[in-house]
Amino acid sequence: MGRAFEFRKGRKLKRWGKMAVTFTRIGKEIAMAVKEGGPDPTNNSRLRMAIQNAKSENMPKDRVESAIKRASDKDSSHYDEVLYEGKGPYGVAMMIETATDNINRTVADIRAVFRKKGGELGTSGSQEFGFERKCIFKIELNDRDMEELELELIDFGLEELEQVEDETLITTDFTDFGNMQKGLESLGIEIVSVDKERIPLNTVELNAEQKEEVNILIESLEEVEDVQNVFHNAILD
Repeated sequence: MGRAFEFRKGRKLKRWGKMAVTFTRIGKEIAMAVKEGGPDPTNNSRLRMAIQNAKSENMPKDRVESAIKRASDKDSSHYDEVLYEGKGPYGVAMMIETATDNINRTVADIRAVFRKKGGELGTSGSQEFGFERKCIFKIELNDRDMEELELELIDFGLEELEQVEDETLITTDFTDFGNMQKGLESLGIEIVSVDKERIPLNTVELNAEQKEEVNILIESLEEVEDVQNVFHNAILD
């Protein structure tokens, strides 16, 4: 199994554990997509991705439509995407993606979590060099041949195509998201969901007690209202 899948699997099981939190985060992603590219998913690849992810998480259609409508209102909240970097206990590197309408509140909340749960908030660029950005597409393979599909997708930025349990996953570089999305759509392949991941180049191994301490920090960060994703380089599974 690919390295990207291993980190995605362990993180996502925790991250999407609470339905209400999931829908709130997807709603923010829809809002940012609409503000960036308009309310028509046909001409807005980011919005198409957000809608696909909403479907994969069983977000009701009326909630998706409501989120698009609210975001189309010129007086609706505007969210800024802000990346925070820090270190947890035992030298664990951390990247925190946020969507916020109040940067002062967000940074204060994140700093408070680090202070209470261990670690410290760092400066911009202090940890980003230790991660590479990838997109992981989950698709419906149906009756397609894996080897033939792999050849067809190379020109669209394919790095890895793998079957893991009952999932067919495609990994691309972050910059190839749009190319791969268009390629899959042109081939008539259904995209179930898309995850944008930050995969660590190096990892930190911890004992059971240390893992528990780092997990508490991660979970506390994920509970911050404005946090969309928390990435790290600890091996926790």
